[in-house]
Amino acid sequence: MTKDILKTEFCGLTLNSPIVLLSGCVGFGEEYTRIEGFSNRDVGAIVLKGTTREPRLGNPPHRVYETPMGMLNAIGLQNPGVDIVVDKILPSLDFSETRFFANVCGSTVEDYAEVTRRFDDSPIDAIEINISCPNIKEGGVAFGNDPDMSARVVAACRKQTNKPIITKLSPNQTDIKNSARRCIEAGSDGLAVINTMMGMAIDVESRTPIIGNVQGGLSGPAIKPIALLKVRQVYEIAGPLGIPIIGQGGITSAHDALEFLIAGATTVGVGTALFYEPLICHQINAGIAEYLGRHGLASTAELTGSLLVNKR
Repeated sequence: MTKDILKTEFCGLTLNSPIVLLSGCVGFGEEYTRIEGFSNRDVGAIVLKGTTREPRLGNPPHRVYETPMGMLNAIGLQNPGVDIVVDKILPSLDFSETRFFANVCGSTVEDYAEVTRRFDDSPIDAIEINISCPNIKEGGVAFGNDPDMSARVVAACRKQTNKPIITKLSPNQTDIKNSARRCIEAGSDGLAVINTMMGMAIDVESRTPIIGNVQGGLSGPAIKPIALLKVRQVYEIAGPLGIPIIGQGGITSAHDALEFLIAGATTVGVGTALFYEPLICHQINAGIAEYLGRHGLASTAELTGSLLVNKR
């Protein structure tokens, strides 16, 4: 496998491969360095755990529950706060191995702007905005479920940084294409499609929710068909404008990754699969490289958005 064939351009950054490790699945980038055989050089970028203005303890247990073909999680954005992340954690990361993206969260527009400002004065390569957080000023409605609020958050963050901004779109909304358009107009350089879908699980003996927060985000192979469709829908808006997409949602193999690239993704996000196969990235890279070679393609860029649709 030649590494050059896997190099990917994303938001003006050159990545080692099209694989992006998703926020919340690798802590603050150091967790997988303890696993023999894992190398940060196998991935294009690592998205750090969601970071808020102040420290957060997160939700009460249970916070993770395995479901058929997936996983529910409601961690509640447990993190030490942006000051600790910027001052203590980032200096410990090896930026020569791979790219690192921050994941910005908040309960108000002002929170998002301030966390973005702190990351702007750091070596972080790009900033992902998690607009699935609830807006406490609007009764807990998630920013990402309202295009107007989504655009306000992106615009506020855009004023605080010249680093690439990636907006993580929620599937739990009526019109993801409109949301994508509004975020791009507000200054987003890239989009991550999709975030988890909301779900729940019940203990029938006690008749209580298994997740302490009652509901949680569903990830894993169960949501892949939905994620693929959302990527294709967003690509119809983002593709003509040259806005790259991180396609994510249930990727567990090279075949899955190739589907997302063909649907319109520039890079592919891997998350839940890491919990049961920490070395899966090497396998996905090998499968993508083999496919490119077999089809005479020079890079994954030739695959992005190449879906052939027979319109009858």
